[in-house]
Amino acid sequence: MRLGYHAHMSFDKKPFFLSGQITPPKSKVELLARCDALAGKTLGRVAETLGLSVPDDLKVYKGWVGALLETALGADAGNRSEPDFIGLGVEMKTLPLNLLGLPKESTYVCSVSMQQTGELRWKESWLRRKLSHVLWVPVEAVNTIPLAERYIGQPWLWQPSSEQEALLRRDWEELMDRIVLGSQSDITAKEGEYLQIRPKAAHSRVVTRGVSEEGDYEDINPKGFYLRTRFTQSILAQE
Repeated sequence: MRLGYHAHMSFDKKPFFLSGQITPPKSKVELLARCDALAGKTLGRVAETLGLSVPDDLKVYKGWVGALLETALGADAGNRSEPDFIGLGVEMKTLPLNLLGLPKESTYVCSVSMQQTGELRWKESWLRRKLSHVLWVPVEAVNTIPLAERYIGQPWLWQPSSEQEALLRRDWEELMDRIVLGSQSDITAKEGEYLQIRPKAAHSRVVTRGVSEEGDYEDINPKGFYLRTRFTQSILAQE
């Protein structure tokens, strides 16, 4: 379990601030130093340091934890199609943990384009780029613990091994075949051993343009690629 706390470390004394802004880290060493300063802090403590308020829960503010940590660490991608730390080529992913220190839920990676052709290859895929170098940040996610009192664990940098990439590629190719063949509306979260496609929208009324098996355009719910907990748990076990 990577919720090792370092209460003696002072987040306030870390020199990340420049005119009220947190500058992007210049190296992976600097990024990890910032991570060390966050480890063992509560979300409420970090939010207070940044002058931000903590929502009562995540039902409405689902991406709040990730946004808070990106701000604290100086991520600079914003909404651009780039890794969160552009200069370092590092993507940040939070890893919510249950009482046993295991991943609580699947991890969102990126959106799925529902108008793909068969020309896209794994090596050029946005999913592969997103997962080429990841900063995992474990966070307590026990419902009985108030959001502000949940602790941040010790983050770590990860790159997929050749075996892990092969597993993801296999699932990706099978799922993409389904999309190219016009089966978007029939894809369920049960497909894929380590990678799955799930709806990604606040509610079912949100729709995007897809292609049916007959080649006609149709409105379907937006979908995203997610890593199953069995995959993130295997990553966690390596640490």
